[in-house]
Amino acid sequence: MIATNGIEVRLPELIALRAEAGRLDLAPRGKVLATRSGGHLSRFRGRGMEFDESRVYQAGDDVRNMDWRVTARAGTPHVKLFREERERPVWLLVDLGPGMRFGTRVAFKSVVAGRAAALLAWAAADRSDRVGGLVFDETRRFERHPAARTRGLLPLLNALAELSAAGAPRPGTAHRPQSTIRTPHSATPLSDAARRLARLVRPGSLIFVISDFSGIAPEDSAWLAQLADANEVVLIEVYDPIEPAAPPPGLYPVTDGTRYGVIDTSVVSRRSAWERRFSQRAALLEDLSRRHRIHRLALRTDEPVGPALARGLHPRHRRRV
Repeated sequence: MIATNGIEVRLPELIALRAEAGRLDLAPRGKVLATRSGGHLSRFRGRGMEFDESRVYQAGDDVRNMDWRVTARAGTPHVKLFREERERPVWLLVDLGPGMRFGTRVAFKSVVAGRAAALLAWAAADRSDRVGGLVFDETRRFERHPAARTRGLLPLLNALAELSAAGAPRPGTAHRPQSTIRTPHSATPLSDAARRLARLVRPGSLIFVISDFSGIAPEDSAWLAQLADANEVVLIEVYDPIEPAAPPPGLYPVTDGTRYGVIDTSVVSRRSAWERRFSQRAALLEDLSRRHRIHRLALRTDEPVGPALARGLHPRHRRRV
């Protein structure tokens, strides 16, 4: 078993998650529009594995597709039409910014996000989907267009580990960003990364957005609408158990590895504002998801990622949070 520290994800751990990925259900919830051969049924009609319908014979139709039963019953020639199987691009938009480097139990939100992304990437690759992604923090961004087999997956896993290690707090030391994937931007918030992704995706993609959505705002409806247009989108919210409900009144020390502070929860109004902030964000995510017909699920930092992700992706178990 790969040892983990809950503060950063490492490449061997992400590679080892392949064994868990088989339990994830990535079957399309809508119609697939992609244009390469693969394992998902598309709107395109042609010679595939899945019978679609019969229609009246037209000049140029392949006589090998004659539907003799319907022809005999209708008295006019009919041919069979099939839906071709198409390969589906899968995009992973993963937030590893400062707000994600937080946790009170078991693991940081960034660690949960990295594990979830790896599980989804392996599940997609095992279904012969092309896998790509956009991983970002406050100063760096990694982009990889969907590629077949492990050509897109392994660079993505490496980027998850690299950015996770670069952002992990080290007592007494400053963070050391990786220059190989530095961007010219001083910050890369979720909205900026999502707008960038909207320019990269092709119709028919499956897009997973993994974040705590701490900065989500009503105006983010624009990029959500753009991503959801002709694509299937899944929002995966990562949160710590301390976020929905403030801890009991008291003084709580916090650190980012170099700086230290104290959170005072003894003031009632402060505790109320704490809890209201989370509930308002959840309500906004729910509204945006319903408006754009986007799937949504949540992962807690103190729960095993694989089983929680499997429950959230299963049509019968998917629930709003």
